[in-house]
Amino acid sequence: MLYGADYNPDQWPEEVWDDDVRLMQEAGVNIVSLGIFAWSRIQPTEGEWDFAWLDTVIGKLHAGGIRVNLATATASPPPWVSASYPETLPADESGATYWPGSRQHFAPSSPTYRRLAGELVRSIAERYVDHPAVVMWHVGNEFGCHLPMDFSDSARDAYRDWLRAKYTTVEALNDAWGTSFWSQRYAGFDEVFPPRLAPYSHNPSSMLDWRRFTSDMLLECYLMEREILLAAGATQPITTNFMGPFKPADYAAWAPHMDVIADDCYPDPSSPTRVRDSAFQRDLIRSLKPGVPWLLWEQATDAVNWRPSNPGKAPGQLMAETAQSVARGADGIMFFQWRQSRAGSEKFHSAMLPHAGTDTATWRAVTELGARLAALPELPPPGRDAKVALAFDWENWWAVEERDHPTELDYLAVCREWYGAFHARGIMVDIVPPEQVDDGYDLVVAPALYLLRDAGAGALLRFVESGGTLLAGPFSDVVDEHDQFRDGGFVTQLGQALGIRFENFGALGGASTGGSGVGAQGGRQADASHETLPLRIAETTARATLVAETVHPTTADVVADFEDGRPALTRNQYAAGEAWYVATVPDAAGIDAVASELIAASGVEPVVAGLPDGVEVARRGELVTVINHGHEPADITLDGVDWESGAAVGSRTLGPQEVLFARMPVAGTGPEASADPVLAHAPTA
Repeated sequence: MLYGADYNPDQWPEEVWDDDVRLMQEAGVNIVSLGIFAWSRIQPTEGEWDFAWLDTVIGKLHAGGIRVNLATATASPPPWVSASYPETLPADESGATYWPGSRQHFAPSSPTYRRLAGELVRSIAERYVDHPAVVMWHVGNEFGCHLPMDFSDSARDAYRDWLRAKYTTVEALNDAWGTSFWSQRYAGFDEVFPPRLAPYSHNPSSMLDWRRFTSDMLLECYLMEREILLAAGATQPITTNFMGPFKPADYAAWAPHMDVIADDCYPDPSSPTRVRDSAFQRDLIRSLKPGVPWLLWEQATDAVNWRPSNPGKAPGQLMAETAQSVARGADGIMFFQWRQSRAGSEKFHSAMLPHAGTDTATWRAVTELGARLAALPELPPPGRDAKVALAFDWENWWAVEERDHPTELDYLAVCREWYGAFHARGIMVDIVPPEQVDDGYDLVVAPALYLLRDAGAGALLRFVESGGTLLAGPFSDVVDEHDQFRDGGFVTQLGQALGIRFENFGALGGASTGGSGVGAQGGRQADASHETLPLRIAETTARATLVAETVHPTTADVVADFEDGRPALTRNQYAAGEAWYVATVPDAAGIDAVASELIAASGVEPVVAGLPDGVEVARRGELVTVINHGHEPADITLDGVDWESGAAVGSRTLGPQEVLFARMPVAGTGPEASADPVLAHAPTA
């Protein structure tokens, strides 16, 4: 188990570096991410290099038995870059320049930025690629976090090149974008601009490509640095830090280029959906690279600094949140950062070593956590423990939330709500693109899959044909990969399997709120400005929100209907499986009722049945993790062995925030094979 933090010794005098190493050893730290924002220290001016301090730091860490995840330091250019090369600066949609003084002030598509960043990476790589302390490479940092879209002239030129490569001819682009509408036909690629400030709506097909382009530009920066590292002879794993369900970057497309997946996760202690939302994030990250342990590169030891209000963690909560990551596939737990900053924008952000020193609750919590993680036996790999898949797609996310639709829909919030119905029951869920659905699952939930590519539809159909249970809708199978309607109406790819004919979307009325009645933390809330409709599912009285679609069964049975008698939930036998369609976004009670029906139909089972509310459970091969996230003790009963002590679990009481790691072999299997250590995942060209 890797354990550590971002380490920024360049912010501190050399006199504290020996103390840092000593205290890291005391806390159980065995790895640090080094030099993430050190460009200005490494290269104070163009042509001037200073590696002496970094040589010293890496030497001290190595002597202290602490490994280094070495950063390429490209995330924040120093002042001399923007002063000498203003063309590297990004712009907003009105053309106004983003100036230095913060971070991420660079245009990802700028040739000059890429040249200067490449020179930095090459110098670092050539100096340290064979250093025995360097066990991993940290490329950039949180790509796109603060500046996901750049509308500069550099972006304009790169966008035109990207479109030429994608479409070859401008006629093909015009067809894909439907530019006959509003007199938008282009005579050449040089007439195309980024979607800068405009009087009204941009062409939705062009917006979809623009989002693809911006994700690709960020990925190109990562790949450029990766190629330099490989050319220098890097054999260590190479990756960068993701940010969970981050809309601007299509992590499913990025994942094949990562030797391991790393993620930053900062649950809000005050959010009522904190546990569910962070579990969703960890399952999403685990699902990006099946079978390969992942790394939590950043979390907070206590309070953060960047929300309107920043409460700290409750006693024991740090262990509980960490256990959630371990339970869902993490083999590394790290923090931002090691030593709390004494200056700058993040000086109020907590750290492993607080500004108040070692006689603090935070220091005691991180040292206790380090000791417990170090004592864990070798963990099994994150395998195919989930029999439920949630079909989640970035391109659909971009398209379904574009404007000028029947209703405004928060795709992530809807997906989290469906996920939560299974998470609350202790049922494992993989979160995958529709193309990755296969017959290893028993149940697939595909809400609001508005943009459905041919390959994704094919995978879903094969899944049902082979005996799986599929739930689709609402607002699903509406457009193709260009955000255009397909010939033949709606639900043209899945309609036969679903056994329905689609007529219209039936948006529920009410004043627009700029959202879909979804709370800021992702939990759907009642929204008085939108009409709802009663519906009854089994014995549950629920409400329909956002839409009440009109669908007509062809071969499907009606399971539930709206109060006006129209079908709200249908079920259709198709080949060896079943395909269900829900014609609305049910409220929480409705989603829970539909989930119950699906669980009964598909036969999926929880990891452990009968746990009290507030107690979370997850399976990772033989490892079953039980976490009491509640404020009161919880009684549990498990037929397993305590992973840490070797004693039988039986019946016991878990205190608030208490964690139990248990060994519970998977039925019908022998001992689980050990996972490859995460650092063993060497890069491939």
